[in-house]
Amino acid sequence: MRLEGKTAIVTGGASGFGAGIVRKFAAEGARVMIADINGDAAAGLARELGDMTLAQTVDVASGASVDEMTRAALAAFGQVDILVNNAGVTHLPSLLEEVSEADFDRVYAVNMKSVYLTARALVGHMKGRTTGAILNVASTAGLSPRPKLNWYNASKGWMITATKTMAVELAPAGIRVNAICPVAGETPLLKSFMGEDTPEMRAKFLSTIPIGRFSTPEDMGNAACFLCSDEAGMVTGVAMEVDGGRCI
Repeated sequence: MRLEGKTAIVTGGASGFGAGIVRKFAAEGARVMIADINGDAAAGLARELGDMTLAQTVDVASGASVDEMTRAALAAFGQVDILVNNAGVTHLPSLLEEVSEADFDRVYAVNMKSVYLTARALVGHMKGRTTGAILNVASTAGLSPRPKLNWYNASKGWMITATKTMAVELAPAGIRVNAICPVAGETPLLKSFMGEDTPEMRAKFLSTIPIGRFSTPEDMGNAACFLCSDEAGMVTGVAMEVDGGRCI
């Protein structure tokens, strides 16, 4: 029960890595808002997990929607101890000059602008309590970019730098900010990363991971739980690779 008595918001929490983080947090005693653009999926997971969770429909690229999410969390919990910025999108593998402006704008808004919007909504609250933990779900793509995932790579590199600048600025206020960097996993984005989901393409991806498997939602939940718990009280500004050795 490492998170007993704590409250958390997990964006993109209804599926994939986000759902793994939600499940782990709830199992460790936290009350968790499952915030997702897919409100039905969020509600379904909340029903499954019970009273420790509640669902909230949110568009993390919209300031008004993020503000409403924050108001709902504070009304339900009274305080927010942990924020996990997990929601993310990618574009299909493409030459960098051929990615459409609409796809670029969507990656920018969901992967980058959302971190600003949630910080704007919640950092003041955390400062007032002189405590808090923020976790940004980045990617190995931000550390060791793959060709043709160009602007997605760049958005995750931005997130890693944002994590470090948030950490150094917010540390005096008692707020820790870290990131985790998964490799590709069994999530709704896997097919988009690969371009096509075939045994041959999976084998090609797996050949770059020394441990020989994809990241799982459980892997992300375990890493997130540590970084957001009091056990990591001296850890801030790190981008933890949870990637089976992909970035070595």
